[in-house]
Amino acid sequence: MGEGRPEVLVAVGNPDHVEQLVRTAGDIARVREAGVRIVTVVVKSSTSPVSMFTDETIVREFSGDRREFLERATATAPEDVPVEGEVVVARSAPRGILQAIDESKTEALVIGWQERTDRRDAILGTTVDAIVERSPCDVYVEHVGRVARTVETVLLPVVGGPHVRPAATVAKAIAAANDATVVVVSVADPDDAEAAEEAIAAANDALTEASGPPVAIETEVVESGDVEDTLVDLAASHDVVVFGATRHGALRRRLVGSIPRRVTERTDRTVILARAAEGPVRRRLTSLLGRVRG
Repeated sequence: MGEGRPEVLVAVGNPDHVEQLVRTAGDIARVREAGVRIVTVVVKSSTSPVSMFTDETIVREFSGDRREFLERATATAPEDVPVEGEVVVARSAPRGILQAIDESKTEALVIGWQERTDRRDAILGTTVDAIVERSPCDVYVEHVGRVARTVETVLLPVVGGPHVRPAATVAKAIAAANDATVVVVSVADPDDAEAAEEAIAAANDALTEASGPPVAIETEVVESGDVEDTLVDLAASHDVVVFGATRHGALRRRLVGSIPRRVTERTDRTVILARAAEGPVRRRLTSLLGRVRG
């Protein structure tokens, strides 16, 4: 990567999700005039027989499958974006990814989100939770759904807040790469129409200000008392759904607590959760996103 060039880092581990995650990272990097660095982590636990070796030796002698995986991941990156790949050795996957962020000019991180969690109090999974709560850059957590051959529309549900900016950034980047339309929607109770209109206006401004070429934008306020069912119905008509984290009381609980997870469980669309770098990013994810149970 050229000296001083900003990077979008994408952490890969599941071969089934590599193509989609790298494509998203490439879309973001293209509009930010950044490069893509693909990282895969080799975990060196204290009980592992290889823990006695140096990191350089582990990469050279014991990471053959990881290096092959990384080569395949790098091959999926867009040709018009500078790409590098790296095997990182660390005591845990979160440590390795955060170490990779610290060692480069990382503007954004793209990671995958799977349904499985290792703790009852984990929201998106222990690895993802640890990364999101500590990462100093914008974070995009992507749940890969049905892989669409083409993207025609990107759904952007909004309720306001600082995380609309990164959500708008990725929605616009994906739309620009696919000549698609961003559909901005605010779901509100009938007596919340004014707040919904304000959220729509803020999102429209964020889309306009985000890097990249202009894209088609449509906006709509949907009056409904059931946010989850409404978003599931809306998602069925779009190819990608992008949520921005927020911290606005009941709206936080509805749209960033249980709602994104439940929408994800009920749709086959790709869902991306965007979290901005601004603010106290090291607080626990349960405080940032709202606690999700079951």
